[in-house]
This record gives sequence, C-alpha cells and structure tokens, in this order.
Amino acid sequence: MIAPGAVTIALVGSGEFNQETPMKRPFLVFGFVVAAGALACSLSVNVPQADTGDVQVLTIDEPLPAEGTVVEVEINLGGGTLDLAGGASGLAEGSIRFNVEDWRPRVSRSEASLVIEQGDPDTALSFGDDVVNDWSLRLGNVPMELTIQAGAYSGLMDLSGLPLRRLTVNDGASDARLSFSSPNPAEMQSLAYRTGASTVSLTGLGYANFADMTFGGGAGTYTLDFGGELRRDATVNIETGVSSVRIEVPEGTAAVVVVDGALNNVEAIGGWSQEGDTYRLAGLGPTLRIFVDMGVGSLTLVEE
Repeated sequence: MIAPGAVTIALVGSGEFNQETPMKRPFLVFGFVVAAGALACSLSVNVPQADTGDVQVLTIDEPLPAEGTVVEVEINLGGGTLDLAGGASGLAEGSIRFNVEDWRPRVSRSEASLVIEQGDPDTALSFGDDVVNDWSLRLGNVPMELTIQAGAYSGLMDLSGLPLRRLTVNDGASDARLSFSSPNPAEMQSLAYRTGASTVSLTGLGYANFADMTFGGGAGTYTLDFGGELRRDATVNIETGVSSVRIEVPEGTAAVVVVDGALNNVEAIGGWSQEGDTYRLAGLGPTLRIFVDMGVGSLTLVEE
C-alpha cells in the first residue's frame, strides 16, 4: 500500500452562501401554481450567484503506484479552465486555484485509482469574471484509464506520450483542445468523447493508438484530425446534431468514410473518391474506418 500524496491548501486572499428556506405549508402550493400560471409571462428564474472569497491553492502531489499497476484516473470539474499534460515525476502533480468555497476540490486515492474532483460540481450557480477555478495538472508515465468530466469550461489537454489504455471525455458547453503529438506507448482499447454545444478540436488522433473511437456532439463546431501514425486498423463512430464537422486524414493513410444518407452537405478536399455515401482515400498500412451520422449540418473531409 502506498502512502497518500501530499495535499496542501494555501490561502492567497472569504465568502458565504445564502440559501432560501424551503416552503413548509403544503396547502399554499396550489395557490402558488395558479399565481405562477397567471404571471408566467413576467416571471423569471433566478440562479444563485456563486459566492466568491479569497483565492486558495490546492497542491497535488501523488506518488507513483506499485510497478505494473494500471490506475483509473478521474478528473471532474464543473467549470473554469483545465490545463492537462504529461511530465509528472509521480502519478499526478499540479495545482488548483479556486475562490468558491463550495467548489473546494477533493482528492481520493487508492492503489489503483485517483479521483480529483471539484466540490459540488453539479451545483447550479451562475458566475462571472470574478470566479476563479483554474486547474493545472500533470500526469506521469503510468499505465492508466483516464476519465475527464467537465461542464462549461475551457480545456487544453496535451496527452502526448502518456500510456493510456482508455480515454473518456464528457463535457458540456466547452471550448476544448485535446492533442497527441507523439505515440501512445500503450494500446488504447477505446476513446470516447461526448460534448454539447461547444467548440472542440482533437488533433494527432493517429498517435492515440485506439482500436475504437466514438464522438458524440450537439450543436457545435468539431474538428477531428487523424494526423500521426496509425499502427492498427481503427473504427470511428461520429454522431452529432446541428453542427459543423471537419475530418482531416493524412495523405497516404487508407481511409473509408461512410456518411448517413440524411446528410447531403459534404465537401471532400483532396484525393477522395466517392461512391454514393462512401468516400475513400487510397493508402498503405492499417485502415481508418469512419461512420458519420449527422441529421443537419456540414461535413468537410480533408486529405492533408
């Protein structure tokens, strides 16, 4: 059993949260509903403001697990910024700056798992420019299954060279960039990314070394760049709503893209050949097969 990592809190600069007392008289509910119906046009929902205080810093310093251990790592934040990369000497290092006490991060560690999560990430609070929730984390050279859960945030995730067995990202209204610039030394079983009304860019996916990938989106702008070195056959399933999707495949990579028949706004740039709803690129080595299901929107296929 390893010793837990060092977690410290530093006070850089306090606040209170005001919560309304719930109604205690059931017989008033009917009258309230009638009044609400009569005044529906003039009522609005007030979301509580996040109560900010002094900026505090949580330091993350988690040691390596026992050799050969595959660690499940989960990062869970509601909003703010996430700067994530490799380069840690242990399992995880970094700092989290925050000034909403209800969002004080928590760290849970066992031999084969690490969870770094924002306190009450699902709390419905509105916040402005005075809210600080900045996560800067580094992960180590440890076989891992990585899960990232986020809400409305700005994310910069460079996962180059990390030995990832599985990668799962679920986020909301985000502006996120996830990249690989060097090969994943482990075989990734699956890569799953699900997002909402967001702008998402995934680059260097050929380096991710996945067998299966799924991407789900709502109304947004999405770029999936499969640059890198495809070392085995890979299958990708893409399903989005009203969106703009751009798929980039390196020259020389064998690729097949099958588009759902409901979508007729497809632009193919480069050496793509078309037969009905199927687009092909000639190449040697492993084959990249991509299935696209889009009801409305635009799809651009690019041979780089």
